[in-house]
Amino acid sequence: MSKNFELLQQIGKEPEIFDSAEPSPEAFVSPAPLSPLPVTFENASPDMDEVTSLVQRVFLVSGNESLRTVVFAGTEPGNGCTWLCARAAEALASRVAGTVCLVDANLRTPGLHKQVGIANHHGLSDSLLESVPMSGFVTQLSSNLFIVSCGSAPEKAEGLLTSNRMRIRLNELCSMFNYVLVDASAMNASKQTVVLGAASDGVVLILKANSSRRESAREAVRELKTAKIRVLGAVLNQRTFPIPQSIYNKL
Repeated sequence: MSKNFELLQQIGKEPEIFDSAEPSPEAFVSPAPLSPLPVTFENASPDMDEVTSLVQRVFLVSGNESLRTVVFAGTEPGNGCTWLCARAAEALASRVAGTVCLVDANLRTPGLHKQVGIANHHGLSDSLLESVPMSGFVTQLSSNLFIVSCGSAPEKAEGLLTSNRMRIRLNELCSMFNYVLVDASAMNASKQTVVLGAASDGVVLILKANSSRRESAREAVRELKTAKIRVLGAVLNQRTFPIPQSIYNKL
C-alpha cells in the first residue's frame, strides 16, 4: 500500500474528506477484521500492488471468507470505479483457485467490457429481459475469470436492476462462481446501488481525491447503512500529493 496510507495508520487520522464529528470514522467501514481507515491510492493510476492490497483486505484476510458478492460504486461518476473493479477482479483471480466473475450493472455508462478488451453484445441487460439460463450471458476471460457485460438492451432493462429478477440473476451467478464483483452506477446518479448492495455481501465506495465532496461521501455511507448494507471500505482514488520522503523517514 502507498506510504500515504501507512502514515494514516500510524498517526490515526483520515483524509480530509472524512473529517467530521458526525458520523464517526467507524461509519465508513465495517467493524473488525477490516481496518477502520480508508484505502488511499497515492498515484493517479494505482499500481497493481495497491489494488492487490485492497483485494487482500476485502476478500482474503482471515474472517472475510464469506464475502463473495461485492458491489463497487463511486460516490459520483468519474471516480475510476470501473477501472478499479476490473483490476480487483484480475488481482483476485490471480490469487485464488476459485472462479471470479465481473458484472457490469452500470447500465447508464457501461465500461467493463472496454477494461477487459471484449465486445459488449449479450450480457446483463439481456439476461433481465430473457428467460434462458444465466450461463448463456457469461464470457470467459481466462481460466478462472469471467464477465457478464452490460449487454445490448441497457435502456430497456435499467428499471429491472431494482427488481426481484435482478436478485434472482445475482443468485444464479453466486451459484456458478466463487466470487462476483459488480460495477454499479454512481450513487448520486441512481438509487440502484442501494438495491444491488442489499443483494450482495457489501459495498466498496470509490471517491476521487480533490473532487469528491465530503458531504457526498457522508450521505452515501448514511444511505447504505440506513439500508443495513455493509460498507466494506472506502477508496480515496487518484491522490496526487505523496508525503515527502524526509517526513516519512522520521515516523
